[in-house]
Amino acid sequence: MIDVNKHLRITVKTGTVGFGCNDALEASKTGKAKLLVMASNCPNPYRNEIVSNARITGIPVYMYAGNSVDLGAACEKPFVVAVLSVKKEGNSEILRLAETENVSA
Repeated sequence: MIDVNKHLRITVKTGTVGFGCNDALEASKTGKAKLLVMASNCPNPYRNEIVSNARITGIPVYMYAGNSVDLGAACEKPFVVAVLSVKKEGNSEILRLAETENVSA
């Protein structure tokens, strides 16, 4: 079992990521993300469009168990994070999340 929070921290520190719905929308449309991590309380209009675009471009979307406050804390950020776009994973194994059951693609 992968420790999601640990790998989120490593990815934010050593990889290339984007925070927020607008970044995730752009990444899901252009296919520039390898993985999207979505908080459980991501606003529905954004959630639906991001997931729809991600299906078209083949980007896996991991549904994070916590809310946006929890996701922000897991990323060690002092703000809420509704969606995290992973563009380069750095030294983490975050892309293994795409193999779990909490993923829609």
